[in-house]
Amino acid sequence: MMVLRNWYYVPFAWIRLCWRAAHPDKYTDYEHFVFLRDITRRANKGGNVHITVTGRENIPDKDGFMYFPNHQGLYDVLAMLEASPTPFSVVAKKEIKDIPFLKQVLSCMRAFLLDRENVRQAMEVIINVSEEVAKGRNYLIFAEGTRSKNGNETLEFKSGSFKSATKAKCPVVPVVLVNSFKPFDISSLAPVDVEVHFLKPLYYEEYKEMKTKELAACVKARIDEKMSYVGKN
Repeated sequence: MMVLRNWYYVPFAWIRLCWRAAHPDKYTDYEHFVFLRDITRRANKGGNVHITVTGRENIPDKDGFMYFPNHQGLYDVLAMLEASPTPFSVVAKKEIKDIPFLKQVLSCMRAFLLDRENVRQAMEVIINVSEEVAKGRNYLIFAEGTRSKNGNETLEFKSGSFKSATKAKCPVVPVVLVNSFKPFDISSLAPVDVEVHFLKPLYYEEYKEMKTKELAACVKARIDEKMSYVGKN
């Protein structure tokens, strides 16, 4: 439905998306962000996906922070694109690099692709992300490492996901995604309500004495607490 109801727009948008993905440095992060958000909003409208957002006031005013949402499915990044008021990039697993559309979106976002089986490459990604965040770019990491297949229940948050944040000494913004698994993972044409809740950030002064394992547990606890009363449907 996302495609069919935008049949007049899809060919033009696909050509533009492929061009931008092949030439990401010709555009600023904000230009990519506005373009991708427009595609996402049109797709959501066509697919009867409604995004409800709360907590935008919790997002730091100054760039150079990291989003840490729970991970429900392939739609998560698209939900964040509509919900976030500011550009961000992504750390994604390399397994999705060849999925059409997502491949182009990740290229436009200048995403880092993580090989979970290669410790050296993973460490390089952590260092690169921390350097980019320190320069003022925002990033999103799914700390669970893989999507939960239990609806609105979270998996364990991996401590290594937070090393970039601790190295960059940046604000950590927990994000709660509710029903984000439904648009792509459930075979139904019924309208879908997806919720995105930005929680209060943890600033470096608050977590500098924590080990990454403790920080991961803290972020997960905050997400689970919010999920306990918003993710019951």
